[in-house]
Amino acid sequence: MENDTTTNPAVAAAPAAAPVQTGGTLNGPRNFPSRGPRMGGGMGGDRKNDRKPRREPRAKPEFDQKIIDIRRVTRVASGGRRFSFAVSLVAGNRKGSVGVGTGKAGDTSLAIEKAFKNARKHMLKVSVTKSMSIPHDVEAKYCSSRVMIMPAKGKGIIAGSSVRDVLELAGVKDVVAKLRSGSKNKLNNAQVAVKALSTLRPARISAVEK
Repeated sequence: MENDTTTNPAVAAAPAAAPVQTGGTLNGPRNFPSRGPRMGGGMGGDRKNDRKPRREPRAKPEFDQKIIDIRRVTRVASGGRRFSFAVSLVAGNRKGSVGVGTGKAGDTSLAIEKAFKNARKHMLKVSVTKSMSIPHDVEAKYCSSRVMIMPAKGKGIIAGSSVRDVLELAGVKDVVAKLRSGSKNKLNNAQVAVKALSTLRPARISAVEK
């Protein structure tokens, strides 16, 4: 027969078709080129060697600060309302230095920075005893605020409002503070506390007078 491939010499001499490789498993697993070990300097290097050095710890600031009052101030202009922030804070090193400052700016962080600079500018060195107490009773008046501060051995700090913040940041211990007025203005209360501490005399002078 003419269609018989066994008797047709042209068909019998044709080479067999190559097997189709679909998944790479017909003639065994595929052989991929070896990538070799990872080098530390390449893109895929050892991550342990690529770590950045640790940052040095930040130095502790010389003065601590505490915000006693923050207000949003509105100013009416021709174009509408303009908002800004007014900040009052107390700054001190807890070693006898303390100050009260105010700052005003359109941003809160900038207002705090201005208030801190103002507090450092008006820093006061308090005359304290060896036990970080005050040598004698003091009393002061600022605007409508009036305060009286007295030494009290072994009682810690007994005070309220922003007067306590001033005493803590100044490092004063074993005192009792009493507000003689009914003012709720925290800034005035802090200012009167600083004014009272500024009237302290050195311990040796007060001891001689007694």
